[in-house]
Amino acid sequence: MADLIVTESGAVHRPRNVGWKRAAALLYGDWGTSKAYVIGLAFLAAGFSSLPIILAVCAVTGLVGINYMVICRHFPDGGGVYSAARSQGRLLAVVGALLLLADLTVTAALSGWSALTYITSGAEQIMWIKFLRDHIGLTTIAILLIMGAINFFGPKHSGTFAVALAVPAVLVVIVLVGLSAPHLTTKFLQPRHESLGTVWVQFVGVILALSGAESIANLTGVMKLDAGSTMDQPRVSRTSMKAITPVAIEVVIGTALLGWAMLSLPSVLAHKFPGASSHEISALLAQRSEDMLRFIGEQFASATFSPAIGNVFGWIVGIVFFLLLLSAANTAIVAMIGLLYMMSRDREMPRQFRILNSHGVPIYPLAIAIAMPAVVLLLVANFTALAGLYAIGVVGAITVNVGSCAFNRTAGFTWYDRLLFGFTFAILALVELTLAHTKLDALQFVIAVLLGGLALRAYTLKRQGLTTVTVHRDVAQMVTPQLPGALQSRLAEGQKIMVAARGMTPVLSFALDEAELRHATLCVLFVKEVAVYYTAAGTRLGRARWQDDPEANAIMSLMFKLGAERNISVVPLYAVSQDAAATIVDLAATMGVDFLVIGASQRPAMAKLLRGSVATNVAQQLPESIHLLIFG
Repeated sequence: MADLIVTESGAVHRPRNVGWKRAAALLYGDWGTSKAYVIGLAFLAAGFSSLPIILAVCAVTGLVGINYMVICRHFPDGGGVYSAARSQGRLLAVVGALLLLADLTVTAALSGWSALTYITSGAEQIMWIKFLRDHIGLTTIAILLIMGAINFFGPKHSGTFAVALAVPAVLVVIVLVGLSAPHLTTKFLQPRHESLGTVWVQFVGVILALSGAESIANLTGVMKLDAGSTMDQPRVSRTSMKAITPVAIEVVIGTALLGWAMLSLPSVLAHKFPGASSHEISALLAQRSEDMLRFIGEQFASATFSPAIGNVFGWIVGIVFFLLLLSAANTAIVAMIGLLYMMSRDREMPRQFRILNSHGVPIYPLAIAIAMPAVVLLLVANFTALAGLYAIGVVGAITVNVGSCAFNRTAGFTWYDRLLFGFTFAILALVELTLAHTKLDALQFVIAVLLGGLALRAYTLKRQGLTTVTVHRDVAQMVTPQLPGALQSRLAEGQKIMVAARGMTPVLSFALDEAELRHATLCVLFVKEVAVYYTAAGTRLGRARWQDDPEANAIMSLMFKLGAERNISVVPLYAVSQDAAATIVDLAATMGVDFLVIGASQRPAMAKLLRGSVATNVAQQLPESIHLLIFG
């Protein structure tokens, strides 16, 4: 585990050692995998009229990417839904976190299932592969259990593993686009056969490419700082933008081109299966919808080179995306562990979630991160049903995040940032409501997660003896985190107290009491205020002695006597000045006193009006490090 960094201000930070390249690789490991199943699901939903749906998904994906560029710029210490929504209320933050938890649960299950599909497709004649295909849900659970066992020892090298997998995945996508480019055609595209309302429902059902946007927002707390920023005033806008931009471009353009390539497959399948009807070709595409990228690679490589090379390239695509999807599943498990642990540290979840094993991994969050996807896999019947549970969680979490930012008045968002957030929030809120209306199983799933999480939170708050109280904003601002420190005792030996004497007044007695209580040195200052300060020739300014002033002599002699009786060290100070307030401030700063005690002025109201109060003038000029006590 990396060491924490303590800054000059005393704040503790996680080490910022993730550059933009590594952050982009981690983002691609989650975001970039969406194309592995999005285009296949789009074909299942709309067949050869699915290209507008795919393009719409790409457009919304790009819009969300732009939103998260702004969010990362304003939340350099982590801008995930839990952090962003916390400024609007703790309950909203927990709801957003639970929606993200639902998303991560299905991400782990869906990525594991899809990974097995990519590695087992096309080899069903092998007995053990056929067994895996027939029991793919149980096999995915077994893989998740293995991942849990690996994470028991800590995800130390997960970031490096993601970087190693991102490069070959991008290369495979580039090769896929290159092989399919000569065969791209609009001949097989069909107009929509359904109403606009039905097309909207189809679009909502396949809007899975948004997954991963939350991961980059949570990474800002460990990103390398921009040039010129510090740990106390961090900025990661340049780093985050450089990480998001290439991944967003690859996801949007890659998904659009590969979706078009999928709809151009009949041009090569017609030569491979002469006489096949359009219905039979559609059935073949639907059969390979779960590993569509591998199918695209096989067919276009076969058409370009030979069937043998097409088969080999299909295996390469299958292995690369098998590993990338497993990495995405592992990333989701690690994110669930971190999310549950963070909520427990904020006292939103049971304190038992903070119990670590010998490798520094939270035990209970690890068990939950494996158990929740396993339960989902036991309950779903097929890949399409599993994908149906996916979107409601990720769309809900992103909706809460951008909605919270739209109403956040403290983060420094501009009016056009809020306009962007508001527009995105409106679209995603409509998508979320449509999902809740059309996918009953997804609604039941997310409600179960929310109810379970909120019930656990309520139990946690009850055990801690905490309750929620609604107070006025002015009252809430009075109880700030800095308040306990401001109210700490300042009784310490070795302090200095200065009292400005203007005669035998009660302020001298008060100063003696304070010095005795604090075991402090008492500096007694007498300022003889004159209109014009004149000295005889040969006498330097500032050489006046308190012993030569009868009033000052009387005060100092008495203070020496009283100080000796109370065991207080008394230091006499004497000055002749035209400006008493300026002299008091200057001597207080020079002597390095901790407290300055002065008596309220006894001047008539007219004199105060014309010349000003000494106490007022001192208060205006005194350094903040010196505490002023006005005795009256």
